Amino acid sequence: MKSKLIAAGLCLALATPGAFAQKANVPKPVAKSMSKVKPADIKAHIAYLADDKLLGRQPGTPGYQMAVDYVTDQFKELGVTPAGENNTYLQTVRLRTATTNPDVSLQLKSDMGDAVQLISGQDFTFYPNPGQAQVALNAPLVFAGYGISAPDMNYDDYANIDAKGKIVVVLRGTPEGFPATVASYSTDTQTLLKTAAEHGAVGVMIGSTNPRGGVPNFSRGVSSVMGADGKVATSRSYHEAIDVLGMISYNTLQKLLAGAGTDVQQVVASISAGKPASAPLPFNVTGSYGSTYKDFESYNVVGKIEGSDPKLKNEYVVHSAHLDHVGIGRPIDGDSIYNGAHDNASGVASLLEIANVYSRLDKKPKRSVLIVMVTAEEMGLLGSAYFAKHPTVPAAQIVADVNTDMPTLIAPLLAVVPLGAAHSSLEDEVKQASKYLGLDVEQDPEPDQNRFVRSDQYSFVTQGVPALHIKYGNKTADGKNNLDEQVKVWREKYYHKPQDGLENGIFDFEAAKKYVQLNFLIGYLIAQDAERPNWNEGDFFGTRFGKVQ
Repeated sequence: MKSKLIAAGLCLALATPGAFAQKANVPKPVAKSMSKVKPADIKAHIAYLADDKLLGRQPGTPGYQMAVDYVTDQFKELGVTPAGENNTYLQTVRLRTATTNPDVSLQLKSDMGDAVQLISGQDFTFYPNPGQAQVALNAPLVFAGYGISAPDMNYDDYANIDAKGKIVVVLRGTPEGFPATVASYSTDTQTLLKTAAEHGAVGVMIGSTNPRGGVPNFSRGVSSVMGADGKVATSRSYHEAIDVLGMISYNTLQKLLAGAGTDVQQVVASISAGKPASAPLPFNVTGSYGSTYKDFESYNVVGKIEGSDPKLKNEYVVHSAHLDHVGIGRPIDGDSIYNGAHDNASGVASLLEIANVYSRLDKKPKRSVLIVMVTAEEMGLLGSAYFAKHPTVPAAQIVADVNTDMPTLIAPLLAVVPLGAAHSSLEDEVKQASKYLGLDVEQDPEPDQNRFVRSDQYSFVTQGVPALHIKYGNKTADGKNNLDEQVKVWREKYYHKPQDGLENGIFDFEAAKKYVQLNFLIGYLIAQDAERPNWNEGDFFGTRFGKVQ
């Protein structure tokens, strides 16, 4: 049982190396195997996966298939057993990229009878619909603030409006005072759609609050995963009960709100202060749009290290990392191959070396461990969302996910930020493992980046599985503790650019070794613990998702 002192000193514990944390008790064979992690091996994995011949590992391409083959060959060499479909290492992920057809129409008609034809690409834009090739619209509008329904946060945009059969107009954001991870969840498009559907809405239009900003262009398409039944299995921008998801310009939003006797500035001031300003809008919209589809297959790669306990081996700790990157794109300085060495060849290399640590252990941990390389993360966390929702092992037996995505190890690793760990008992394993390796545990230095919902661990969270993602900390050897500034400079030059390659890139492979050791040890401690991980009492995510399993 945690003492009141520990609870009261949580903030201090997050900033002090191993504060209030027991040091992990690591058996000698495990410590010996951990010590054998070689920086050169990590580098070799990255060198292959980020080579030009893989052409950026875009799903559905021969380059991605080369990455799949490399991982499966490594699994075989390391004695990792197949845990995919049909006794293979593979789980098929059927991807659909949808684009909106150019013949889009949307007419706005006021209750006074005035009608105006809105211009696609200027006044509004529609996301393509992966589930309905052709959609017709005829519905009234209602303003629903931020589109949030969170009575436990003392805020509900839907409390005093009737959204049934209507298209809700919402803004991006949350009231002041929402914790960063709660804000990330609340503004996620999946959450906006789900909340609207639960209140009977048939559409969601997101309004721009930037007078100079336009509406986005989805000409490159939006991707989803299709089930074997031909229906949408998972998507970041689709809900089966919602006919249309779109965005409207500032001027269009201002016109709609003016009809209700208010304006953008007034409603933003009200809802940001935590005072809902939801109201019916005196308009009806009619229109139609169609979507065109490109379907193709990709793969998650799933391997298993079987546990040693007769009962607990039927439970699973997942180590996840995304295998894909963005392929070939706009040339920058004469290079058009987006190699993704840090993003996320480094994460895949980390998991392969975690598997290598296990390969040297005669006695495995009590629980089984799944090493899951997922596809289509760059398309919207699609591979992990599909695996978490349709795993190749019983869903209720997955106890935790430790995700690895672009740790950005470009300097000595002295401190870490465990995104998501504070929501569950996984925080204990993080502190124990960090203390063992002499690492500080810090809070997220950039909570506004919403990384908790932007990487594959979030797919597991939404299925009720406690999950975390270890990122770099801010501590530096010179005591300035400003590594985030160095990382920002790195991002500007390398992130999602062809320059993110091994050659001429910035890597600290000793830091990568320690990162592998840390992620391994966190997973090992979870796998050894007789108690299953649990959400903290009253936790926001545990309350919403904890009973999904």
